[in-house]
Amino acid sequence: MKTKNLIFLLLSVGLIFVSCGKQQQTEKANCTVVPVEWSRNAIMYEVNTRQFTPEGTFEAFMAHLPRLQKLGVDILWFMPIHPISETNRKGTLGSYYSISDFKDINPEFGTHEDFRRMVNKAHEMGFRVILDWVANHTGFDHHWLTEHPEWYDRDENGELISPHDWTDVAQLDFSSQDLRVAMLDAMKFWVREFNVDGFRADVAYMVPTDFWNHARQELMKIRPVFMLAEAERPELLEHAFDMDYNWKLMHLMQEVAEGERNANDIYTLIRYQEARYCPDTFRMNFLTNHDENSWSGTEFERYGDGVSAFAVLTYILPGMPLIYTGQETGMRIRLEFFEKDEVPCWEINEYFYFYQTLNRLKRYHPALLAGTAGGDLVRINTTANENVLILSRTKGNEQVIAFLNLSSNAVEFRYTDEIRQNTFTELFSNKTYTEFPTALQAWEYKVFVR
Repeated sequence: MKTKNLIFLLLSVGLIFVSCGKQQQTEKANCTVVPVEWSRNAIMYEVNTRQFTPEGTFEAFMAHLPRLQKLGVDILWFMPIHPISETNRKGTLGSYYSISDFKDINPEFGTHEDFRRMVNKAHEMGFRVILDWVANHTGFDHHWLTEHPEWYDRDENGELISPHDWTDVAQLDFSSQDLRVAMLDAMKFWVREFNVDGFRADVAYMVPTDFWNHARQELMKIRPVFMLAEAERPELLEHAFDMDYNWKLMHLMQEVAEGERNANDIYTLIRYQEARYCPDTFRMNFLTNHDENSWSGTEFERYGDGVSAFAVLTYILPGMPLIYTGQETGMRIRLEFFEKDEVPCWEINEYFYFYQTLNRLKRYHPALLAGTAGGDLVRINTTANENVLILSRTKGNEQVIAFLNLSSNAVEFRYTDEIRQNTFTELFSNKTYTEFPTALQAWEYKVFVR
C-alpha cells in the first residue's frame, strides 16, 4: 500500500470520531490567539522583490501598488529583505533565506528609508505589510557567528550544522536565552521602526514553540500583529500564530489533478483539519508560492486544466487564500531562486479579472470570513461525489454555493441531499439562476451567490 493511501485511510477512520473531535476542539481552553479583525476577509499576496521588476527594488515595486489595489489583495508578504551572506552563497545572488544581518536591508532592494517609504505608501492605500522572518538559521557571514558563536548548533565534532541541504546557512541554538532576546529584539525593531503588521515565520516548526508564544505576547504589546507559520502543526496556533500552511490540501489537489485522488478525499481532509485546530485560527490555502514555483513547477504544470477550479476551491474553503508574484497574470515560468529572473509581463488579462472577481467575493461576502466569523462549511451530496464537490457557506441571509467538477470527465448527477432552490447570481457570468445544475463539464466550476 502506498504511503498516501495509508494516510487517507487513517484520515477516513479518524472521521468516525470527528464529532468527538469538534467537541474537544471547542472546549480547548488553551487557545489564546485572537486574529486581528482586518485579517478575516483578507487575501495575502507574496512579493518576490528581486523578480518583481527589472530594477528589483522597493522604489520600483511601489509603482505596482495601484495595480495590486485594483486586484483586491490586502496583505503584502515580502520575502526576506535582509542582506544575503556571501560565504557559501548559492548561485550568483544567493538565497533570501541566508541572512547576514536581521536589522539591515539588502542593498539590491534599496535602503531603510526606501522600505519605510514603501510601507507608509502601502498603509495609505489600505494594505498591510508582513515580513518573512528566518529565525531558525543565519548565513555564515552573520555577525553573530563571530560575536556569539555559542548561539549556534554544532555536531559531535563541534562543526556548525546546516539543516537539510541548505549548505549556505548555519542553524541557531534556541537553548541560549541571550539568542532569544536578540532575535526578539530584531523582530521588535521592524514593528517599532517601520510599522510592519506582522511576520511570516520561515520553517516555524524548527524553532521551539515557546519562543514563538513569548514573541507574540511581546509584539502585541507594541501593536496588533498577524503571524503566519510556515508549518502545519496545530500547537503553533494555540498561543503564537494566526495561520499556518495548508500543505496537505495543496498536495492533495495535485493528486486529484493527476487522477490519484478525488473530491471525497478533499472533503475528508477538511473535516479532519477542523477537528485538530483551534476554532478561530486559519489555514492558508494556496496553489503555489516561491518554493513550489521554483522547485516543483508552475501551477499549470502541477494542476493542468484544473488550475481555475482548484483556485476557486482555495477561496471557498475556510481560511485565507494566497496569490504569489505573477500568479495573477497566468505566469507559466519557474522563477530562478538564486539569480535575477523577473516576471515576464504584468498585463491585465483574464487571469487578473478571474482573481479580482474571487478577491471581491472573499472581501465582501460575510459567509467567507475566516475563523469563527464565517459561515460553516456544508457539503451537498450527489450521485457523483467522487468527482463533484458542492460546498455551501451561509451567514445570516447570505449564502455562497460552489459547484466544482474536480475531474477531467464531464459529469451528470442527481442530488442525494436536499438543496434549496432559490434565486442566485452566478459569480463569473453574472447570470441569475433559479435552478442548480445537474451536469458539469470537465473541470467546470460555478459559484452561486445570494
